[in-house]
Amino acid sequence: MVLSPPLDNPAVLYAFFFILGLIVGSFANVCIYRLPREKSIVNPPSACPRCGARIKPWDNIPVLSYIFLRGRCRRCGEPISVIYPLVEVMNGILYVLVLYKYGISWALPFFLALGSALLIITFIDIEFQIIPDEITIPGAIIGIIAGWLLLPDPFARSMHMGIMTTLIGAALGFGLYYVVAVASRGGMGGGDIKMMAMVGAFLGWKGVLLTTFTGSLFGSVIGLYLMVFKGKGRKSKIPFGPFLALGAIVSLLYGQEIANWYLSGWR
Repeated sequence: MVLSPPLDNPAVLYAFFFILGLIVGSFANVCIYRLPREKSIVNPPSACPRCGARIKPWDNIPVLSYIFLRGRCRRCGEPISVIYPLVEVMNGILYVLVLYKYGISWALPFFLALGSALLIITFIDIEFQIIPDEITIPGAIIGIIAGWLLLPDPFARSMHMGIMTTLIGAALGFGLYYVVAVASRGGMGGGDIKMMAMVGAFLGWKGVLLTTFTGSLFGSVIGLYLMVFKGKGRKSKIPFGPFLALGAIVSLLYGQEIANWYLSGWR
């Protein structure tokens, strides 16, 4: 059976995409757990990481199974991390926001995939301080092809990205962060470089600049909070990928509005 969204009822349409986001979010959890551990995301089927019991289909329903099981494994009773339903809900909300922004279009599945990729990157980088090449390199290639053929410019939705915009975006994302990595002598990793190449491919050069600005802003605020209230030092390692991912999502959803607001101040 092929699922198709109900186009004639907005409320049902948004509910459909929220549920779709929950389902994809469940797969995102598999990627978050397995990719940094260099395990296949296809086989074996999902199992409890503590006792190894295979998770039955009725115990693998996004969010609901976590509630029904009261956050514990059915077999061993060990707690299940709240991160699992959190990722599912965040992905569901993200799908609704992207749908609201871009509507039903050929570009929609690509921007949904970008959102899920950024979510996966965020949680992997928080725990392991790595950004898997398995996400960023294929993502950059797909972004260039999609940007060339069909993606709209997030900063001017009436305009098509085109091959030059997406190539310049990918090159700027890679080149800018490569220079930062060299200048910082290891303060920024190769994963951030390839991630920003992917972001530039999907969002263009303006997306790279806005992502950099907003990511740095979020990072500075959180870093200051950790220093003041959590006793972190200036040399404490804080992964930058989650802040860049948040900045990229802001660029994806609100790039045009932010650009218009900024330019209006110069008129």
